[in-house]
Amino acid sequence: MSESAPAIFEERKDQIARVGEGSFALACNRDSLAGAVSQRACVFCGSRVVLYPIADALHLVHGPIGCAAYTWDIRGALSSGPELHRLSFSTDLQELDVIFGGEKKLAASLDELIPVHRPKAAFVYSTCIVGLIGDDLAAVCKAASERHGIPVIPVQSEGFKGNKREGYLAACKAMATLVGTGGIVGIPKISVNILGDFNLAGETWIIKDYFERLGIAVVAGVTGDGRVDDLRRAHGAGLNLVQCSGATMDLAKIMQEKYGTPFLKVSWIGIEDVAESLYAVAGHFKDLDPTLPARTAELVREELAALMPRLKELRRDLEGRKAAVYVGGAFKAFSLIKAFRHLGMQVAIVGSQTGTEEDYRELAAICDPGTIVVDDANPLELSAFLKEKDVDVFVGGVKERPIAHKLGVGFCDHNHERKIALEGFVGMLNFAREIHASVMSPVWRFVPRREKREERP
Repeated sequence: MSESAPAIFEERKDQIARVGEGSFALACNRDSLAGAVSQRACVFCGSRVVLYPIADALHLVHGPIGCAAYTWDIRGALSSGPELHRLSFSTDLQELDVIFGGEKKLAASLDELIPVHRPKAAFVYSTCIVGLIGDDLAAVCKAASERHGIPVIPVQSEGFKGNKREGYLAACKAMATLVGTGGIVGIPKISVNILGDFNLAGETWIIKDYFERLGIAVVAGVTGDGRVDDLRRAHGAGLNLVQCSGATMDLAKIMQEKYGTPFLKVSWIGIEDVAESLYAVAGHFKDLDPTLPARTAELVREELAALMPRLKELRRDLEGRKAAVYVGGAFKAFSLIKAFRHLGMQVAIVGSQTGTEEDYRELAAICDPGTIVVDDANPLELSAFLKEKDVDVFVGGVKERPIAHKLGVGFCDHNHERKIALEGFVGMLNFAREIHASVMSPVWRFVPRREKREERP
């Protein structure tokens, strides 16, 4: 391999590939290698990030305080109303609870919290220690539900059970207990649920605005700006739109099997993907409204007319620069590669925490020769690849930021903590501006690794 080979564990080599160097094969969807300090989170964290934006539900972590602290306000998920989700509750299991069991403590916590906060429902998350000591989470939740008259839903998310994808499944199973329990009177046939968007920086509202302009009703945001009652009636929507396939695809499949609700895989990131997603929705409903495709095309033309001249200005400085992408869901990687091409930039490294074999094959097909494709990377690997490819900007999440900063590489947060919307057509402009500001910052003149690099015009 390349000069970065010493940084790669032997057991990890089949989870790393280079496009154009032999037949493409990449192992994935494995438990993270022990000792490799994977960037991937645990089962509990996976379930928590999916369910967290349901704003009028109580979220109670049954476990040590550290689990709740780690995931407190983990996504910048905005709400247009209640903000109960912004609070983090924990049963704070101690040594005696581990010895004698934590069921009584959990029941007491629910009895204290529910009357005070009056949630529409409560999600109770199981953590590693709960799985080890054998607390009967389902029984405690069932009894609490009967006492308080609201759904109290166990989330079987013991962290040690697998990887982050298992947490997504646990979250989808929990939400599925709510779907179908509400009335659907008044829901129009031309209606959608937005799955897999978490309303970071208000992005669900951007997508909802497009649909409102097209006359398409949005029944539920799953889970961005989420509400329990919306989830209850989500089965009445005419179509599910699944963005982060890893996070919510299981719920879409459950709803298809149980209620016959069709679904489409979409992406709200980047010019082509946003437009194609809107066209796909219009195509699905064209028999109900033959004018919908034409109205959708007009909306896209309006948005692009405002966007493209601005992108052209930014591209002049960014042409020929290199980027690295490491994100949670593989769907983002596809969209980001296309987005960077609009800026004249090459993606030299791309990877995700939860991609599938099919995802990576499709990624390889759209990447340039020599691109490094990696599944479930660790900091050692990412650092080696960033130095080898000498990239100008690294797009990642909260755990990747320190790597970029230590290596003197520009960074763009495309995950939990961002405050600027990066979805929709306006999101593409915001993304381009952030990349431009990061890459063109004068600070890079003083970074040691750039000292010997030829000055760009």
